[in-house]
Parts: sequence; structure tokens; C-alpha cells
Amino acid sequence: MRRITCLAQSILAAVASILAAIATPAAAQQVITYEVVTEEIVSETGSDRFVASGQAVLPKGIARFGPFRVLDTGRAALVDVTDERSPAAFTAMLAAYPALATLEMIECSGTMDDGANLRLGRMIRAKGIATHVPKGGSVRSGGVELFLAGARRMADPGAEFAVHAWEDEDGKEPGDFAADAPVNRAYLDYYREMGMSAIEARAFYDMTNSVANAEAKWLNAAQMGQWVRLDSAKVASSPALDSARTLR
Repeated sequence: MRRITCLAQSILAAVASILAAIATPAAAQQVITYEVVTEEIVSETGSDRFVASGQAVLPKGIARFGPFRVLDTGRAALVDVTDERSPAAFTAMLAAYPALATLEMIECSGTMDDGANLRLGRMIRAKGIATHVPKGGSVRSGGVELFLAGARRMADPGAEFAVHAWEDEDGKEPGDFAADAPVNRAYLDYYREMGMSAIEARAFYDMTNSVANAEAKWLNAAQMGQWVRLDSAKVASSPALDSARTLR
């Protein structure tokens, strides 16, 4: 099964704030160039997919591994959709840069392979890597599972999240299966591994599934903090993003 959300909006205006949010001390600063990437996701036969594109200014960094960009020896950024190749890309990145400690989540639209995405999340947690969504960062759909994987989870004011139900290749969603079916248990078990209690895991999963796959529930950092324990205190309360918006 695969999950993707595409945000048809420009993030160009947020570049300055993102750079400021993830800036390193002057003594450790490196020159990082940026590139404009157009994201396009094409629907495939047998599943309810769509074509959408949007421009985001993304860090080119000093090295590139699949959807990851290495910003410096201690930080990498996730800037693209994940797929079945992403766990291998993550392994290669850590082999080349073993001191990476923080994953900056800048433009995370989702995943093309939920199974691989959950494996990647477990790898992030096993390595003790922190996840951070800076101001202007957007974490959507399957990207949220990767945010949860952080050994420390941080979200700045101005970060946004979008959740919705998954949909498999046959067009079925979580409610089409028994609550304790293996396909649903996979997510509940994952959330437990990421530190949630059984009650928290069920509540979070039910919240994400309260919105159909074709739509999304938007949350800001403070609202995400009502569902997930955050290690950052820098969240500002605002209901502006908490709405169901179509993804088409």
C-alpha cells in the first residue's frame, strides 16, 4: 500500500525562515547551495492516485542519498517521497556520514511503499536520530510516521503536518478491515515501538483514519503535540491548519 499527499503550494516564501530555523553556529557553518525541484506524482492503474506538482526550494547539501540530502556531518534533510529503495539509501548515508544525529524534515510528502517506510522509521529510531520540522517544513501522510521515529521529536512554530487514512491498491482503507486485522495492527505496533502507550497509539491511529485518503487533516506543531509527545517547547497554538482540505 502506498500513501502520498502533494501540497500544491509554493514554499519559496518560507526559504528564509527554514534556513534560519536550521542554521548552525557561525563557527560550524558550511556553504549549502539550494535547488528548485518540481515534484510530480503520477497515478497508476489500480489505485486512487492523482497527478499534482508544486515547487519547493530544497537544500542540495553536500551529498545526496535517495530522498535524503546531507547538510553537514551532523544533519541530513528529508526532501522527497520515500519508496522501497529508501531504507538502503538511509543505510548508505549513515555508512558515509556516521555522525548524523538530526533529520531535518523539510518537504516530506509521503511514501510510495508503506512497508518500506515503516522499516525506515524503525531504522531512524534504532540509530537514535532526532527528527526536526523547522518553520515552513511540511510533513504529510506517510512522512508523519518518520517524524514519530525520532529519538527526540521537535517541531517549530510554522511547521505543518497532514494526516489521513491509507489506501491500498484495491482502494480499501483501514475501516474496510477489522480493527485487529494484521494490516491495522502493523501501524498500532509501530506506534507502540515509537514510544506510545496502547491507548495513545489507538487514539492517534483513529485520528489519522478519521479523514479519508482523498482528503487530509492539517495540524500545526502545537496541535500535533496534543497527540504526540514533543521534545521542543517552541510551539505556538493556532487552529489555522486544523482543517480537512482536499488533496486533489
